[in-house]
Amino acid sequence: MIPRYTLPEMGQLWSDENKFRTWLDVEIAACEAWAGLGKIPKSAVVEIKRKADFDVERILEIEEETKHDVIAFLTNVAEYVGPKSKYIHYGMTSSDILDISLSITIQKAAVLIRKRLVKVIPILKTLTRRYAKTICIGRTHGVHAEPTVFGLKMALWYREMKRNIERFDNAVKGLAVGKVSGAVGNFAHVDPRVERYVCKSFKLRPAKVSTQIIQRDRHADFLNVLALIGGSLEKFATEVRNLQRTEIGEVEEGFAKKQKGSSAMPHKKNPITVEKIAGLSRVLRGNALAGMENQALWHERDITHSSVERVIIPDSCIIMDYVLSLFESVLKGLVVNVKKMKENVYLGGGLVFSQRILLTLTAKMTSREQAYKTVQTLAMRARDNNESFKELVKSSPEVKRYMSDDEIEECFDVTFFTKMADVIIKRALK
Repeated sequence: MIPRYTLPEMGQLWSDENKFRTWLDVEIAACEAWAGLGKIPKSAVVEIKRKADFDVERILEIEEETKHDVIAFLTNVAEYVGPKSKYIHYGMTSSDILDISLSITIQKAAVLIRKRLVKVIPILKTLTRRYAKTICIGRTHGVHAEPTVFGLKMALWYREMKRNIERFDNAVKGLAVGKVSGAVGNFAHVDPRVERYVCKSFKLRPAKVSTQIIQRDRHADFLNVLALIGGSLEKFATEVRNLQRTEIGEVEEGFAKKQKGSSAMPHKKNPITVEKIAGLSRVLRGNALAGMENQALWHERDITHSSVERVIIPDSCIIMDYVLSLFESVLKGLVVNVKKMKENVYLGGGLVFSQRILLTLTAKMTSREQAYKTVQTLAMRARDNNESFKELVKSSPEVKRYMSDDEIEECFDVTFFTKMADVIIKRALK
């Protein structure tokens, strides 16, 4: 069942109200820093903090005339503060508040995203242990290969999500920076101590060097990590979609009691949740590409990145939050058809045990080529004529010349392929 995604918290972070509130907090922090340095009267800061406010609609109205959002914001704040507003934005350029505010908001969004990332880890661990002995067929190129256990698939997802959390933490740390260094980043009109104070107020590090902006490789890294996480989720979703195919029928996403699969076909149970995950992951990749395009700006700064980021960063954070909520719901409601998994292992009458016959014959025949030809001939006959591979092997004079009935029977023992599963799972869950 698809969860109802309301979660106003993430959406609120990217609202105009929160954006302007963060801008105002940054401006006030800068005033406090200047007052500490004796550049602004402390009484003025007290008055600014008491009176400072804004009205979103009024800012948008002013922006219609000024065509500049920061100036519109400052003009509206001045309408509340009065004469002491002359101290607001002292020595600063627009990006001094824009980039710090973006970093602050991303840090808050990252907290929400990380909570979702962490929530799927114990679920995957539980699924790994639950299906640690559940035999299923392993596939390569989409074709039956050899038996394995379903728990190993879950362990694989578990480790990948653990890596995603590590990547995410590093990218978020890389964006925990700010700058208040003026129009071209040279501190000509602002003291570096103001930058240190403002950054510390919001638990950010001052960028070691900046132009008018914080360099966009940091943002590109963050967006790429979100895209990588989306890629993992798409991979997992695609596996569920494939295993839910009628011809396979090994796994299904949950289906609610009153849910409908199709407007035309009442029998349908479609994997719509994992399809949403797969689709939205494509948006994350597209946004990551746009983020990399934002790295190359003219000289100290242009604004080609700005309009792009107003779309891709909020959207990527919201999408990431949403698809993780979908993935969590899929894992919690996952339907695993253990019986069908076992049946699928033996499709083809034991073809998937061919390597064991091959290796046994190789040890006894004069060459591997001879053994391979013998086994492949029997395997292709079984496959093409829908015969039992096991029975063909048992009745083959050439095989019988080298292998006893007990040896042949042993080669079709499925537990041979699962004997190391516990070791792998134990290693994966450490």
